[in-house]
Amino acid sequence: MPGTLTTVESSLVSSVPLLPSTGIPTVASPGVWQSVSSALISASQVPTQGPIHGVFPATDPKHPPSVADSTVVVPDFGPAWEAAYAKAKAKVSGFSLDELVSVTTGVQSTGFPGRCVGNIPPVEPAIGRGWPGLCLEDSPLGVRLADFVTAFPTGINAAATFNRSLIRLRGLYMGLEHVGKGVNVALGPMMNLARVAEGGRNFEGFGEDPFLAGEAAYETILGMQQGGVQACAKHFIDNEQEHLRTTSSSNVDDRTQHEVYAQPFLRSVMAGATSVMCSYNRVNNTYACENDKTLNDILKREFGFQGYVMSDWGGTHSTLAAVAGLDMTMPGNVGAGPGSYFGGNLTTYVQNQTIAEERVKDMATRVLAGWYLLNQDSQSFPAVNFNANRPGDQATNQHIDVQDDHYKLVREMGAASTVLLKNERGALPLKRPRNIFLAGSDAGPARVAGPNAFRDQGGNDGILAMGGGSGTADFTYLISPYEALQARARKDRTSVSWIFDDFNLPRAGNMATGNSAAIVFVNSDSSEGSDRTNLTAWHGGDNLILSVAAQNNNTIVVVHSVGQLIVEPWIDHPNVTAVLWAGAPGQEAGNSITDVLYGDWNPSGRLPYTMAKRIEDYPAQVTLGGSPSVPLQIPYTEGLLVGYRAFDARNVTPRFEFGFGLSYTHFTYSNLRISKFVSSNSNLREFEQNWDAGKSNPIGVGSSTALWLHQPAFKISFNVRNMGLVAGGEIPQLYVQMPASAGEPPSILKGFADVHLAPGQAKNVVINLSRYSLSIWDVVDQGWRRPEGTIGIAVGASSRDFRLHGEIPA
Repeated sequence: MPGTLTTVESSLVSSVPLLPSTGIPTVASPGVWQSVSSALISASQVPTQGPIHGVFPATDPKHPPSVADSTVVVPDFGPAWEAAYAKAKAKVSGFSLDELVSVTTGVQSTGFPGRCVGNIPPVEPAIGRGWPGLCLEDSPLGVRLADFVTAFPTGINAAATFNRSLIRLRGLYMGLEHVGKGVNVALGPMMNLARVAEGGRNFEGFGEDPFLAGEAAYETILGMQQGGVQACAKHFIDNEQEHLRTTSSSNVDDRTQHEVYAQPFLRSVMAGATSVMCSYNRVNNTYACENDKTLNDILKREFGFQGYVMSDWGGTHSTLAAVAGLDMTMPGNVGAGPGSYFGGNLTTYVQNQTIAEERVKDMATRVLAGWYLLNQDSQSFPAVNFNANRPGDQATNQHIDVQDDHYKLVREMGAASTVLLKNERGALPLKRPRNIFLAGSDAGPARVAGPNAFRDQGGNDGILAMGGGSGTADFTYLISPYEALQARARKDRTSVSWIFDDFNLPRAGNMATGNSAAIVFVNSDSSEGSDRTNLTAWHGGDNLILSVAAQNNNTIVVVHSVGQLIVEPWIDHPNVTAVLWAGAPGQEAGNSITDVLYGDWNPSGRLPYTMAKRIEDYPAQVTLGGSPSVPLQIPYTEGLLVGYRAFDARNVTPRFEFGFGLSYTHFTYSNLRISKFVSSNSNLREFEQNWDAGKSNPIGVGSSTALWLHQPAFKISFNVRNMGLVAGGEIPQLYVQMPASAGEPPSILKGFADVHLAPGQAKNVVINLSRYSLSIWDVVDQGWRRPEGTIGIAVGASSRDFRLHGEIPA
């Protein structure tokens, strides 16, 4: 009721005691931080840690550190944020209350949709006293609902590369294309974890592991914002299933939240993300978009997030969400018509003193700061030149081509994300085969109406190159395997036959007879709004594989899928000689898989999730039941045991483990060395010594992103040698094995690298570990600490293929 928050607002803590020379707040008493959790966390409270050459250099989003330094350098965006805030505060100082509110409210509150999926109105005059507003546009893999854009590989394929350079470049190119279309805010990346294999939007994210997801999000955001677009980390937080996503409650304990689901968002903050999108679901029975604990306490205080929080579309449930940390409501309206929880209602709440005007000014300042941080105030920043809401309107679509040569990256990334799961009797790579047979609708182009027949890819016809929903882009073109393999066959004088009918099994089997190789293409799709109901191939894919394999002893299976499948019906068939897992690789899908089939690209992709033998082996499944009127309770009772961690802890054998992937060559590992970095910064030494002693350091604004916690602390080096006859890439993976006292899973991914080696060549690989990577979250002290006991290190080719072992020095 009006007036109930007045006392809360009047008790905001504006001054917090700091430890000398560190900028990290102390804790005078638990009560201080209880009040801070409901307080206005402003950018001025984020501690200044001071740049350190080679470790913590001051920079801005347009000039991020080199990807080669990703495990060495912690970028300091503090000065850039400070400059952006100075401009934003000067700008909003001249805004009226209604104008401040308009900066936080999408235009659909007025009944006008605008040209982008989300729109913030201008403050007139746009040049001078006011500003031009914002265009917010999906998606995490390209500019949605626009023409002449690139359909990039999905997030899950980006993760499967385990390749920072490719992930960074994908982010950069997506950023450039969004800017070229006049987009201010790109609604991605998506970094919710694949907690459940059936999750409908898993393809948008980066898999089941929080470290991999965090590093992929970090590189993606650095790339996107280098390209000039504001990145939006989504969906904060615990949004891992689609069933009843707008009313369900994800019930997560504090330790699991910090160590698992919040980790990708923490890394996003460290990458300088300008915005975060809060999710539809409730978190511990409070809506995520008005959750004081997650928004104010974890994100803005503990992580020191200086950007703004926007709602998912329709995810705002009250005006008081502004006090709980929400800065912008999207698309602005309530229900189907005009009116808004913000807009005029927010103005009224300020006027009747329910919400402090200072809070609304902070909301607008955060939004403007993101705009200035990316230099979007430049006169050269393009105006919106497309219309996502009316793609066919010629008057508002200028058809600007932003593709450049980005198809080259799409093709390479599609190949680099393909995982070789099986290869027997030298089936692959193909070597000028006499004749090949292609089976399955996934081998060919869409048979009905081209690659954009279904809005937002909400249907499955032909080659699967992305999932469905808002995390999509229209295809300017789409290369199918049929087209790419035909071109290669013409060069090799190979005869090609095919059948795209998935259900004519007798004919498929008969046509496979006598061919040098029979390649069966199967897929499995999903879309935003619903979860998968099973983990089997679509269109009777299992039966098609078995029918072909019954009559051809060199049957090669190619899978395009949004996620895991149960492959038990056919994986051990003696005539299934090879399996390539291609995910959902974007517009160059056919060329990418052809490059791998013929060995032009030696497969180096690794599984970003675990493939089980039975769906029951996964530690969690979609929680069904419930109704929109009664919140569905989703218990995250598996805690830290997500994905492969549960298989390891429960001694369950998967079909293919996390991180698995074969090659056309083989590699050996040797000469593991582990050494400790000695800090040269006296201001950090006290915190490092506390950590060394197993003590938690004080929690405060920015304490979980503090330099002492994230700078390199230990150097792990080893050699990798290519022992085969062909060049290839290897993905060394580093797993931490905590002492029993920590209560952690047996092995936890905390580092990876990619190395390309010629036959016989060896390289030294270095992976740095921070104290954060070796810490556990202490729920009593509310801080990160080193566990008691010896921390082990395992280096190898997957989560179950360890080649080297060592220990972190005391």
